[in-house]
Amino acid sequence: MSDDKTDQITRADDAGTRPVIVAIDGPSGVGKSTAARLLARRLGLSYLDTGAMYRAVALQALETGVHPDDRDAVVGLAAGIDLRLERNPETGGASVLLDGRPVEERLRTTRVGEASSRVSTYPEVRSRLVELQRAYAEEHGAVLEGRDIGTRVFPNTPYKFFLDARQDVRYRRRYDQLIEAGMDVTYSEVMVEIDRRDQRDSHRAESPLTYDDSYTLIDTSDLEPREVVDRMAAEVRKHQGEDA
Repeated sequence: MSDDKTDQITRADDAGTRPVIVAIDGPSGVGKSTAARLLARRLGLSYLDTGAMYRAVALQALETGVHPDDRDAVVGLAAGIDLRLERNPETGGASVLLDGRPVEERLRTTRVGEASSRVSTYPEVRSRLVELQRAYAEEHGAVLEGRDIGTRVFPNTPYKFFLDARQDVRYRRRYDQLIEAGMDVTYSEVMVEIDRRDQRDSHRAESPLTYDDSYTLIDTSDLEPREVVDRMAAEVRKHQGEDA
C-alpha cells in the first residue's frame, strides 16, 4: 500500500457535525511525527504536531531571556505570546506561527527540546496550548501527535494510538534525526536528553505521559513507518465500520 494513498473514511461523525480526530501519543524516538504525517496524508486529514507548540513557547523564552525553570515568568510569557496555528493549503498540515512567522526550522535543537520539556510541565502553559489545539482540530479535523492527546486534549475520540519502542531504538532514531538535521550532538547527549525527558513527562503532575485500555498500542521497534501507518489506518476504518 502506497504512503500517499488516500483511504476512504468518513471525516465526520454520524450527525456530520464533528470532524474525525486521531490522537497519537508516545515518548521521543518512537516515530510519532513521521507516522502522524503519513497517516494524515493517508486519511486526507490535517496534521498537527502539538510538541512544536511547546517548543515555540520554549524558543520564545530562551530568546527573551526567560529561564525555563522560572515558572511565573514562563506562565506570563505563555499568556501573552502571539502563537497561532495556520492551515497550510499545500500540505494540509498546521504551521506554528510565532509573532506571525513560521518557526519550524528553529525548533528542533536539543536546547529548545530540553527547554520545552520544562515549560510543558506548567499547567497554565498546557491549558493555553490545549485551547488552541482543540480549536484547530475541531474546525479542520486532524491527526494530532504529542504526549497527552488521547488522555487530555481529546479523551473522547475513538481513534487513539500509543506508540512505543525499545530504548536503544529510540536513542538511535533521535540521534539520526538530529544528525540529519545538521545538529552537532553526540550519542551520549541524546541518551541523556531522552532519559531526562522520559522522567519529566512520566512524572509531571499535569497530564503525564500515559495510556489506558482505550488506546491501540503499537511497538514500532521493528516496523517501517508505512507498516505503522497501515495498522493505524486499518484501525480507523475498522472502528468506522463498527459505528456505521
